[in-house]
Amino acid sequence: MAHELHERQRLPRWMKMNMPKGESYSKVKNLVDKHGLHTICTSGNCPNIGECWNRGTATFMILGDICTRRCKFCAVKSGRPLPADELEPEKLAETVRLMGVKHCVITSVDRDDLDDQGAGIWARTIREVKRVNPETRIEVLIPDFRGNTELIQQVIDAEPDVISHNLETVERLTPFVRFASKYRRSLDVVRYIASQGKIAKSGIMLGLGETREEILQTMDDLLEAGAKVMTIGQYLAPTATHMPVKEYFSPEVFDEYRKIGIRKGFRFVESSPLVRSSYRAEEHVNA
Repeated sequence: MAHELHERQRLPRWMKMNMPKGESYSKVKNLVDKHGLHTICTSGNCPNIGECWNRGTATFMILGDICTRRCKFCAVKSGRPLPADELEPEKLAETVRLMGVKHCVITSVDRDDLDDQGAGIWARTIREVKRVNPETRIEVLIPDFRGNTELIQQVIDAEPDVISHNLETVERLTPFVRFASKYRRSLDVVRYIASQGKIAKSGIMLGLGETREEILQTMDDLLEAGAKVMTIGQYLAPTATHMPVKEYFSPEVFDEYRKIGIRKGFRFVESSPLVRSSYRAEEHVNA
């Protein structure tokens, strides 16, 4: 607790966030709680939860809220997950309908414990959300499925509008930041998504000790893999046991990387301290 208080006190002024509140926020929260769903907004301690929920949008997290991996940056619980909820696709589709969501973002924990790593429920969820909400555009933020293209193809065949898979950090830091994930494997996932004609998207965090040259190389790697959209945000340590923040970057630095990314060839770069993967995701579908 003392560490978390210290972290809050020393955050730079541009990282200050308002407490979530408002009528729309309360409506979304009640619907999510009522249907027993999970959102990365809460499980991941997203700083934009108030803004996004008051716009009536949320990033839903399927396959439970316990991840089989223990990444050093992530606030999501890790351990042995509960059995998958086979009714989750229907519950999520109905919640999206009640919320009136026009752009639905779906992510999940890693489920290395399942034979298909959750790909079957992924595909069913996308199809059910589309069936119940035919006008809603769907963006998915998928795990790496251990690089199994047959499983990734199940998600692609369900026809979401945008498919994202995050690198999270630069290649040098990946073994220290991500658990059981590989930089080059994640690039291959992005490459496969792009090769199937889908809008491929990825994101990284700054502040873990990466260098400018490594950030620019990561941009080049993603472009070579076929990514069209990139998000760049500031890393914030969820607890004292997670990777510490090495540096806070100013909004001006993030804006510089946005401009560099556009010059390099990305169609859309979302880059600012509070940006997370699904921040303003409704705009990325036009990439």
